[in-house]
Amino acid sequence: MKEWWLQVGLLGVPLLAVYLHIPPPQLSPALRSWKSSGSFFTYKDLNIFYRDSSGAVGSSEVVVLLHGFPTSSYDWSKIWEGLTQRFRRVIALDFLGFGFSDKPRPHGYSIFEQATIVEGLLRHLGLRHQRINLLSHDYGDTVAQELLHSGSLRQLLLCLSKFHFSPGSGQSLGPTRSPHRQNSGISNPRLGSIHCLTTTFPFSILQYINQRKKHRERWVGALMSTSVPLHLIYGPLDPVNPHPEFLQLYKKVLPMSTVAVLDDHISHYPQLEDPTGFLNAYLNFINSF
Repeated sequence: MKEWWLQVGLLGVPLLAVYLHIPPPQLSPALRSWKSSGSFFTYKDLNIFYRDSSGAVGSSEVVVLLHGFPTSSYDWSKIWEGLTQRFRRVIALDFLGFGFSDKPRPHGYSIFEQATIVEGLLRHLGLRHQRINLLSHDYGDTVAQELLHSGSLRQLLLCLSKFHFSPGSGQSLGPTRSPHRQNSGISNPRLGSIHCLTTTFPFSILQYINQRKKHRERWVGALMSTSVPLHLIYGPLDPVNPHPEFLQLYKKVLPMSTVAVLDDHISHYPQLEDPTGFLNAYLNFINSF
């Protein structure tokens, strides 16, 4: 038995070493264009990628987009132009460990740090005291909840997409998809491809699952106690938040929030699966104020 395990170990170590040194594939033209349209700012000697587009003339409003796991700011590409027609500035970043941002190893990735990075970006852009509209998805929802709890951003409108919680354990664990290598993206028959990572994924980012459980009262409580207008955009086919149980729970826990339910075939990436429906749902919420 010992000899068998020894053989497996001797074979596994070089295979792992080879895998870790495989160069990433070339970026697709779409991702090259996305990167060239963005910039970087420095957070504690780490490079954070972001895009900041000027938009509607005469508008004073700013929207900040917070992407999900395990993708990047490119998640918002299909609604980007539509948002620039409504907002003065449209801003999105790649969280630390995602997309074109640095992926330090070892590193104790945390939701708290990601929220601090968002604050740092807004300070870098001179928007620290500006009214901010937050539009978030998946992992980004939890970052938005921490920003809401900390009170660091004033005058918020918060829209959640694919929020996670469950009756028994507070926030659910969310997606348990395996981390992916690079820009061929995530396979999905309705989407074709979601372009996401640009280097090997740091597995330590998955600690956000445990953080959601540990800090449930802090983050769900922030939504329950806030006076900030809340809105949920929901795809009924989402396997993470099954219909109708999720909506029933959400409305019970957050009765003050408004909800937009998209078509029955829309799943976990509504901004990519149904960009027109998603954008209309979001703008209807924004325009109600």
